[in-house]
Order: sequence, then structure tokens, then C-alpha cells
Amino acid sequence: MSNSSLSPLPSADHPEITARLRDALLAASFTADGLLELLGAPAYAALARSETVPALRATRGDTPLEMLVRLFLLQQPVPHARVEDVLPLAECLDSGWLVPVGGSEIAATVDVRPYGGPGGEDWFIVSDLGCAVGGAGGIGSRNEGVVLGVGGASMTLAGITVRTPVSAALDLGTGSGIQALHAAQHATRVTATDVNPRALHITALTLALSGAPGADLREGSLFEPVRDDETYDLIVSNPPFVISPGARLTYRDGGMGGDDLCRSLVQEAGERLRDGGFAHFLANWQHVEGEDWQDRLRSWVPRGCDAWIVQREVQDVTQYAELWLRDAGDHRGDPAEYQALYDAWLDEFEARKVKAVGFGWITLRRTGTAVPSVTVEEWPHPVEQPLGETVRAHFGRLDFLRAHDDADLLEGHFRLAAEIVQEQVGLPGAEDPEHVVLRQHRGMRRATKVDTVGAGFAGVCDGTLSAGRILDAIAQLMGEDPVLLRDRTPAQIRLLVEQGFLHPA
Repeated sequence: MSNSSLSPLPSADHPEITARLRDALLAASFTADGLLELLGAPAYAALARSETVPALRATRGDTPLEMLVRLFLLQQPVPHARVEDVLPLAECLDSGWLVPVGGSEIAATVDVRPYGGPGGEDWFIVSDLGCAVGGAGGIGSRNEGVVLGVGGASMTLAGITVRTPVSAALDLGTGSGIQALHAAQHATRVTATDVNPRALHITALTLALSGAPGADLREGSLFEPVRDDETYDLIVSNPPFVISPGARLTYRDGGMGGDDLCRSLVQEAGERLRDGGFAHFLANWQHVEGEDWQDRLRSWVPRGCDAWIVQREVQDVTQYAELWLRDAGDHRGDPAEYQALYDAWLDEFEARKVKAVGFGWITLRRTGTAVPSVTVEEWPHPVEQPLGETVRAHFGRLDFLRAHDDADLLEGHFRLAAEIVQEQVGLPGAEDPEHVVLRQHRGMRRATKVDTVGAGFAGVCDGTLSAGRILDAIAQLMGEDPVLLRDRTPAQIRLLVEQGFLHPA
């Protein structure tokens, strides 16, 4: 399918009209906070699941805000006379944001969704009609060039991105422009690419309607539109990572076999990063029979880069196929066709010896070090977003550990991180715990097992005494040999620092 059956987009060449539209939307409280107040939490949350009935019920009145919700979020035509009071109607018709329907009514040509920025900014995400929410909710369009709005994946990527001021940022596969919009707040220059020209047009609208600086928009696949001499301090991508037989939907199917798209994206990013620069990706990866999935991902990491790879979820091949068949709405079509498509997915997985698919985050940081640090882990538990600062601190601690041998660690001073609790695990009634667990309540919300020495050590780390002095005191209390204790404890200290339980003071 081409883009021909998608509605014509508003013009991106009239910034003054877009600015007037923005002012009108804000004046009517068409914002994330305004929507929450109007609709109530349940109807607002239902919208994020692509369910519109609760919001339709909540907007039966005649206020400007109710009219805007029906027009831009629920795709309902509204009376011409009502729009005239609220929006610069002639300009919006002229530039293509609105179109007349049925004589006396007006309809929107795109979906416009209010989105609250991290600093309380009032932003607007533009997407194709009925596609404000990405992800596996069924997108309501079978058109291959359709551009989705913000789904859970987009918000996850925005949350894990390190937000330090940078001179140049690159958003690969920009879609509706949400990552470029975030980057524009802390990058002097933003380049956004997409293989779909419609997505670039919509990104321009998202940035303009959100009052953000424009980006350098380039058409092409992955790094193709980037010149050989261009490097960046920040690269982000929520790529078309779905592992599917035959590309059909541009926003999700990359068109390469298996997980090759994600692999090549990660491998090529190394040369594009400046020293100290970060790259953040969402990705899917295959769990192949007879192969360790962690080794598979380690092989993706480019030279000269540290990496932190977190697997958040694993689905067997049947769950995975069903998820994305539903996403495309195939379950609502001809049952025989659905079965044939499902069969094709399973054939593809069988041929590749794939038994499951993992989903998660990949972060690279360019260090140029001879021995990079690569952490690959499974962490399916709840985390506290945004995690950007947690990610930045993780790599900072890796630098510290790389620069300090065991003797340095014993000389060092450490401080217990905020909001750490200790849990003792054992059988009810037992005198001594089988083991002690330290648990974080912030960031990754990790839990880690420690022995009594590790727990005691962490408990007194307030930055005043060196690690070695603390261990000597513990040795005296427990009647242990202080030399042996100093020998065997640095590995545990190293782990507690790496996982963020202890900070170098």
C-alpha cells in the first residue's frame, strides 16, 4: 500500500499559522493537565490504550476544550460555528489542519495529542488519524506509511536517555518526532532521519506546534542520510525492530532478516559517537537454539564502547507472532488469511531456530578504552522512570571502577545510596538469616544478596572512614583475620558500587 489513502497533511511552511494554532490550543487548556482534569484519570488512561468511548462520554458538553478533544483526539466532526469561536479557522482550513465536511461541520486532518514535557512544557504530538497511540493496541490503519504517535516504547526510550547539554543529537527513525522534541531541549543541533517522508513532515509539525526549534530533517534508512564526517554526542532510536516475515508496516517492520536491523544499528553507532557520547536504542533480539542470548548481544557491541544492555521481557514465538498480528489488526480480518500469516511467522522462526524473542534497551557510551565494560542482564522488574540520570551514573561508576584496583578501593571512602533497605531472608523462627538482601527504592530498584560482612560494611558507609578501616573494625568484631577479610571483600564492594548501592564519597 502507498500513502495515497492517508489524508493530506497540514502545511509545514506556515510557522505563523502553526504558532497561532498553538496559542489557541493553550488558551483553551488543551494540554495534558487540562485533559486529565476534563476526562478524569480512567478515561485519560483509556485513551492511552486507544479506547475512546470513555472520552466520548466525557465530552458531550459544549465547552471549547470538549470541542477540541472531539476534533483532534477523537476524530469527531464538530460544528463550523463552534470552531470559529476557538481556533483561527480560516488559517487552519487554508493550511490544511482542518477540512470542511458535510456542509456545516469541520474535521481534523491529523491527530494532535497534548504531551507534558519533563520540565512541565506543553507539547503536542502530531500523528496520523486514529494513530495517536503506538504499540500493540491495533492501530486502526493498514497503510504501510502510517505515522504513529507516542506509545509505551517511545516513552520508555525518552525516559532512559541521558539528558546532559550536548552540541549535536541524532534521532534515527524519528516517526512523529517525540525523541527529536526531547533532544531539542538540551541539544544545540538536532538531526532527525526517517525512511518515510511522511514521518519527517509530521515531525516538522510536532516541533512547530510544540514551540520547539526545528530539526535538520533527512530522508533515508538508519545511518544512510548521515555524512561520513558527521559525529554526535547523542544518538537515539526507537527503530522498526519487529522481527517479522516480510516488511509491511514501515513504522515497525525493518525489512531485514531476523534481528539484523537492530544488530547493524548498534554496530554502526560506534563510529558515529563522539568521545563520551551516548547512544540509546530499543531493540528486539532472537533467542536462538544452542546459543547464549547474552553472548549474541555482546557480539553486537562496537569497539571502543562501553555497553549496558537490559532485557525487560521475553516472549515465546507464538506470543510474539500474536502480539504483532494483533498490532496490525490482522486478527480482525479473514480467519484463513490470519492463519496463513501466523503460519508464515512460525515458519520464519523455525528456519532460524528461534525459540523466543527478547525486548529491551541498549545503551552505548563511547570511551575509546582498550578493555570496554559490557553489562548484559535480565531485569523484568518495575523501575522508576525517568532513568536518564541513573544511566549516566551507571557509566560514571564504571569509569571509577576501571580506574581503581582493589588496593585503591580499600583506601577509598564510600557512602550508602539514598533509600536502601535491608531485608533478612530465612525460614520463620530461624535464629540467623540464610542471607541478607539490600534493596533500592529508586532508579532500577535493584535487589542484591550480600553476606553479613557486606551488609555490615554497607551499613556504616557514610564517607568518613576508608573501606579498609571499616573492614578492620568488622574483622575485630567478628574475630576474623583482617588480612583475609581485606583480600576477599573488594569483589563485593565492586559489585555494590557497580549496581549503585554504594557511591564513591
